Amino acid sequence: MERIPVAGPSITQKEIDFVAEAAKSAWYDRANEYLRRFESRFGAYVGVANAMALPSCTSAIHLALASLGVGPGDEVIVPDVTWIATSAPIDYVGATVVFADIEPDTWCVSAASVEACVTPRTRAVIAVDLYGGVPDYDALRDVTARHGLALIEDAAEGIGAEYRGRRAGSLGDVGVFSFHGSKTLTTGEGGMLVTPRHDWFQRATVLRDHGRAQGDVAFWNQEVAFKYKMSSLQAALGLAQLERVEELVGHKRRVFAWYQEELRDLAGVAWNVEPPGTRNAFWMTTAVLDPERGPDKSALAERLSARGIDTRPFFHPLSTLPAYAGRPEAVRARERNVHATRVTGYGINLPCSATLTRPQVAYVADSFRAAIRG
Repeated sequence: MERIPVAGPSITQKEIDFVAEAAKSAWYDRANEYLRRFESRFGAYVGVANAMALPSCTSAIHLALASLGVGPGDEVIVPDVTWIATSAPIDYVGATVVFADIEPDTWCVSAASVEACVTPRTRAVIAVDLYGGVPDYDALRDVTARHGLALIEDAAEGIGAEYRGRRAGSLGDVGVFSFHGSKTLTTGEGGMLVTPRHDWFQRATVLRDHGRAQGDVAFWNQEVAFKYKMSSLQAALGLAQLERVEELVGHKRRVFAWYQEELRDLAGVAWNVEPPGTRNAFWMTTAVLDPERGPDKSALAERLSARGIDTRPFFHPLSTLPAYAGRPEAVRARERNVHATRVTGYGINLPCSATLTRPQVAYVADSFRAAIRG
């Protein structure tokens, strides 16, 4: 069997045709045609009025924070367990990142921990739909509403997920997505910002195009801002993928179900959960071993790699990364965030690409059992 990747896209003739047509025709007066179609249809899919296609989810978070006026002297709370792209833009705007703990079952940010982290300097909370699962947004909105904070939903990994009948990306004041090549819906690289707030969206529209007012043709820049636009070729690819989004999400959910069937009798392992009233998009199929059972995630990865299987480690707590070493907020988080520390050391993401087959899942499952045994 060929080496099995941990993630990757499903590209069909539809995507090839859309991109080829964009390469041929998306110029001059049609330069923004695919971009507008992608933004409009994506917003309709999520159920949010305003959508803006961008180069990455990182740029979407940066733009969201800048549009909200977050800056020096402000604090923004993030889950301690996520990719650094969630927190890095807080530094971009000069604010201070504060790390909250996660829930032990969903692995998403804990509303109680967020509440404990709020200070008079807090301006916003970024919640993450980790690995396709969703946090308790009712509890989070209660906290943010009582303290007058903005709630940004980092749905980079959450397309297709739902919370109480609402799609991921529509659950905060602003939602952001990633279309990286590893994501369920991809444009190669790329992102999207969505929001029901027209005032914030208009501000983001100015900031993403070098501080030019919408419709400006005189190149009369109002302020120094950013260059955050998606290309027509990426938008065409995204548009084709969006037409297949339920197929793509459905395959992710099917892959997770295959693993559950293959490993249903394996004790001492916690998997992604799907609490009542939610739909997990299962961007990643994630296994967390009981620490008493071991081995840790590094040893598991090495053993599976030796059998031709690529994996990803569960995200390290941000507060433990060299990037944040020595910061008072990171030191406090390492002392406080017990679940972030306990869960992440023994967690691993198994292969779950958009083209993964049932025989491949069976092989990975057998190899996973062997890797645990050593």
